[in-house]
Amino acid sequence: MTPALRHAPVMVAHSYYLAHDPKQTARMRPYPPLATLLAASLLRERGMAVRLFDAMLSEGVHEFELALDAEAPAIVGIIEDNFNFLTKMCTTRMREATLAMIRAAKDRGCRVAVNGSDATDQPATYLAAGADAVITGEAEHTFAELVAAWQRDSAARLDDIPGLRLGTPMNGGVHATPARPFLDDLDALPFPAWDLVDVARYRSAWGSAHGRLSWNVVASRGCPYHCNWCAKPVFGTRYAQRTPENVAEELAQLRATVAPDHVWFADDIFGLTAPWITRFADEVRRRDARIPFMMQSRVNLMRPPVVAALATAGCEEVWLGVESGAQHILDGMDKGTRLNQVRAATRTLRGAGIHTGWFIQLGYLGEDWADILRTRDLVREERPDDIGVSVAYPLPGTGFYERVRTQLGTKRHWEDSGDLAMMFRGTYTTPFYREVRDLLHDEVAAGGTQDLDDRWAALAHREPDARTTTTATTA
Repeated sequence: MTPALRHAPVMVAHSYYLAHDPKQTARMRPYPPLATLLAASLLRERGMAVRLFDAMLSEGVHEFELALDAEAPAIVGIIEDNFNFLTKMCTTRMREATLAMIRAAKDRGCRVAVNGSDATDQPATYLAAGADAVITGEAEHTFAELVAAWQRDSAARLDDIPGLRLGTPMNGGVHATPARPFLDDLDALPFPAWDLVDVARYRSAWGSAHGRLSWNVVASRGCPYHCNWCAKPVFGTRYAQRTPENVAEELAQLRATVAPDHVWFADDIFGLTAPWITRFADEVRRRDARIPFMMQSRVNLMRPPVVAALATAGCEEVWLGVESGAQHILDGMDKGTRLNQVRAATRTLRGAGIHTGWFIQLGYLGEDWADILRTRDLVREERPDDIGVSVAYPLPGTGFYERVRTQLGTKRHWEDSGDLAMMFRGTYTTPFYREVRDLLHDEVAAGGTQDLDDRWAALAHREPDARTTTTATTA
């Protein structure tokens, strides 16, 4: 039996370095790694010493190496923040950073476990880099059991721990242990280990850019809807919620400790129903825990009773997955929404004094110039307060990916979140979609006027030449 690691600290980390993402650096809206902090809390609850390496405001992997040398952990868990949409993109920069972090930890003799969307999709890549285990699905309990096993015996067999992918040295393959059931009782988890975070550094970054500190909270896991381009490698298609009382209590404790000025609910869909949101508003009021917040939802859910309850609870901004102004594109996505619901949701939110943001996706299969103009016209007519524009991104494990996989070239991941490269044979080229993106943002800034018609006309003149004739492989 090899020596036990019981008294050595465990380091939890993640690989999203804001400094590696120019678009997000310019926006400067950093959030601490929520899923990583939940894993840390569960380890602490089980009596384990935990350190955090927070890559978000770090300059690069060299700082992780310095932290390893200073803390000398025996076990490292690179637990990605699976609640942050940026990690779901599986960008090249994130993958490269994770692989470098694995190598750095292994060079120092650490046991290494990895959890995240890309590691779940491509475990062999991470095991080949030196990871001892890839955690699939929700990480908290799997990582805690893994740490306990390694602390008992650093060479322990791990086949009895559900939710792992392990290397098979004899043939270089991957062995899967039994799947771990999803967590249903989310209230049983401790609150995130906020005290491990350098709050002052986040406050300074947010204050300099926006004049207030925003913090992240999550009230649910998963999404019950079935958009065919949306990858769900960690939380699946089920929807599990914390109780309104539990979430309100977290806000109360956040106010007393971190004292944020604003909260981002990082749920794929926050609240879901009017009864849950109404109870949440009541519990927030009872605890005097009201903090202005931003959330994500769907247009079909933004009915007047839900919106009224959200306003009472403190909601100031809702982001909606609008995607396109062409109904046949929404139908092709299996979106399950109608354009009249987009209009109704936006107007209902505006009537309650809640700002509206729209996610728009360009380049989905079958979209042509007329469809792009329909999206423009929808923006002009309904005047959302903000938009986020992307292009269709084939993520492994999705129906959309399977439809275009034969068109994919060597480039299968964006370099960073601002890449906006077409990786399959869409209607138009990457530069053309980038121009459409810029024009749509200018439409919002112009407040829905027709001042941009000349630029749209110039783009329409170039439209035939911008059509894609070969598979896109580069940006």
